[in-house]
Amino acid sequence: MRNLLLLVLALVGIWWVRRALNRPGDGDTPAGKQTGERRKGVPERMVACGYCGVHVPESEGVRDGERFFCCEEHRRLGTQRQEP
Repeated sequence: MRNLLLLVLALVGIWWVRRALNRPGDGDTPAGKQTGERRKGVPERMVACGYCGVHVPESEGVRDGERFFCCEEHRRLGTQRQEP
């Protein structure tokens, strides 16, 4: 019985250590590692494409001055099209 209890305690200890090591950074990670990374749980701004009107995350689209496009092809087509 004693050996079974020690085995269970050892497994719980191993689980706890692995969980602590795999936890996402709590501010103790180097600043350069998080540069450009989005934090989980933080919503990203959705912007409408200037050509087709589809809303895409701002980080996945293409900017051309003040206008925003969902892809490079729509940026190219949008700048060629003359609006009345």
